[in-house]
Amino acid sequence: MNPPNVIEIDNLDFRFDNGPRVLEAVSLSVADGDFASVIGPNGGGKTTLIKLILGLFTPTSGRIRVFGTTPLKARPRIGYMPQHAMMDPRFPVRALDVVMMGRLGRGLTLGSYRATDRRAALDALAQAGLEEAGGTAFSDLSGGQRQRVLLARALVTDPDMLVLDEPAAGLDQKVERDFFDLLKDLNQKLTVILVSHDLGFVATFVRTVICVHRRVDVHPTAELDGRLVSEIYGGEVRMVHHHHRLEP
Repeated sequence: MNPPNVIEIDNLDFRFDNGPRVLEAVSLSVADGDFASVIGPNGGGKTTLIKLILGLFTPTSGRIRVFGTTPLKARPRIGYMPQHAMMDPRFPVRALDVVMMGRLGRGLTLGSYRATDRRAALDALAQAGLEEAGGTAFSDLSGGQRQRVLLARALVTDPDMLVLDEPAAGLDQKVERDFFDLLKDLNQKLTVILVSHDLGFVATFVRTVICVHRRVDVHPTAELDGRLVSEIYGGEVRMVHHHHRLEP
């Protein structure tokens, strides 16, 4: 039996006000437990698609369901890691405090955390491989450690799905691979959807590729080759990463 779909989108269009369509005639489904990457050129609609899934945007037309309901109602079941955290790394805050911020919005205000919130944050740090870092100042962490803290913040509400926007941007290759290995482990119990420009890693880790260039096509990773990528990005593209190469 095939797993149920956690995301179902049917004939969706989106535009800002009266502007041109950013997304057109989008239909796709994401199965429970999938590990999917959203790829496409800059301005192609990747971030817009993610914001529609999160309920931050409303479709101009068409239908979107997440966990069988509206994206807004489904949002508590989603852990989101944005591309750019709105946080000055010099701000004097501990890693544990950053993670506990993910518990806000559940009747809590900053500083009103309960013992259960602290336990959840410690557990999320452990899932992210940073068990001993809770008391460390966020500013003292490496770039890779900061990304793991932000991942723990997305995990602290015990979500059923992770959505990540360029989670490994700016990381060196070894740290990036370790981070994706962690996501692969988390995928054993969570659906994972991420936006990435690192197509070599897409082919190495994920099972499904969601290609966005105003319209959307979905392919198994096995179908991701140079010809397909050239069609998506509009030109000859070569991908070389960790001995993985796709030729047009």
